[in-house]
Amino acid sequence: MSTYDVAVIGSGPGGYVAAIRCAQLGMKTAIIEKYSTLGGTCLNVGCIPSKALLDSSHHYDDAIRHFEEHGIEIPGEVKLNLEKMMERKSSVVSQTCDGVKFLMDKNKIDVIEGVGSFKDKTHINIEKDGKTQTIEAKKTIIATGSKPANLPFIDLDKERVITSTEALKLKEVPKHMIVIGGGVIGLELGQVYRRLGAEVTVVEFLDRIIPTMDSALSKELQKVLKKQGIKFHTSTKVKSVERNGDEIIVKADDKKDKEIELKGDYCLVSVGRRPYTDGLNADAAGVEIDERGMVKVNEHLQTNIDNIYAIGDVIRGAMLAHKAEEEGTFVAETMAGQKPHINYNLIPGVVYTWPEVAAVGKTEEQLKEEGVKYKEGKFPMRALGRSRASGDIDGLIKILADEKTDEVLGVHMIGARTADLIAEAVTAMEFRASAEDIARMSHAHPTYAEAVKEAALAATENRALHI
Repeated sequence: MSTYDVAVIGSGPGGYVAAIRCAQLGMKTAIIEKYSTLGGTCLNVGCIPSKALLDSSHHYDDAIRHFEEHGIEIPGEVKLNLEKMMERKSSVVSQTCDGVKFLMDKNKIDVIEGVGSFKDKTHINIEKDGKTQTIEAKKTIIATGSKPANLPFIDLDKERVITSTEALKLKEVPKHMIVIGGGVIGLELGQVYRRLGAEVTVVEFLDRIIPTMDSALSKELQKVLKKQGIKFHTSTKVKSVERNGDEIIVKADDKKDKEIELKGDYCLVSVGRRPYTDGLNADAAGVEIDERGMVKVNEHLQTNIDNIYAIGDVIRGAMLAHKAEEEGTFVAETMAGQKPHINYNLIPGVVYTWPEVAAVGKTEEQLKEEGVKYKEGKFPMRALGRSRASGDIDGLIKILADEKTDEVLGVHMIGARTADLIAEAVTAMEFRASAEDIARMSHAHPTYAEAVKEAALAATENRALHI
């Protein structure tokens, strides 16, 4: 029987980063993965393939709608080759997963393929093709991630009524895709297929899309996506989803309790994700799981069993790849006797639509609820020379700062490249910067980042220069 200092169950961003950091700290490490490729949901059927399709569809959309205004004329018809687009996506996924395998080899981490389940708190059974091997691990990190959630009355046939996994490998562009759920995944994939020619309708139970983000971002994103042709039904409760041949019929009650009926050829169910612990046999190790299926952990991400930890989507908090990575590093360093920290308030959230949406810190709604007195600075992207030069004039940047101390409490962005710009806000807030600190930093001209400076100036005695 092989014995390890640490075994990591799951090879997503949390799991493989945890394994790498454990190995760097001198621990003999194994990583257990039930699929034949490493990288978990994010690399295989999540972050990476969806971004590949978002970028490819963006190029296509630019070619058929926007190149002419830049003086680029394409004689003849611009044609979509969906099969080739999907092949490119698969190639990007393959290269990225191969990169993780290289990192495992480089750090001398044993990769064991199969379904890992606890035999007891220090032994893990790994089953593959009907055969079982057992390893001993002094410590274990549960990093089994999440799966798409569903509504109890919806039958996911994975052909016409689909999850994000199937939406990433369709062989045709839908005529009309009905998206249930106005969160990150539904909007990103909805925009992909809208660009490729599908009619797209989003149905959201709450009163706005991306409901966990600042309402200013929700309002602006919905306005922009409407201009792009996506239709929305907010405050609308889905009652049934039925398939009749190639037709999908969705019935729902709108905000006035009036029944509406939507017909399409595909329905993407995008109502969030659930922690995945199926087959883990956590009971055998004595690990507690709550009523929502999440592994219970303390502030050290330790379960009730002292040698077993859990990270990522399978525990509380936002289901984000970079949150899982931070937790993987945190646990490895904690086990090594170090004193790491994670400021969960400063883990950014991003929506990779175009324009992109990004945020960190408190929303305006949260500050109001907490009774915090704050001031606000806003700056529209259309006022930037860089935005006019590229044609990306939609969006804004909003900075919320403490009324007395001027410390930045939240930064909320929608616009070109805000997924990258948000790192400036995270850095500033990690060092407890004031709005004035950001306002006095030199930002290169012309750049999108100048909007951050201008929003900080607006929050500092309304000193914005270019509006």
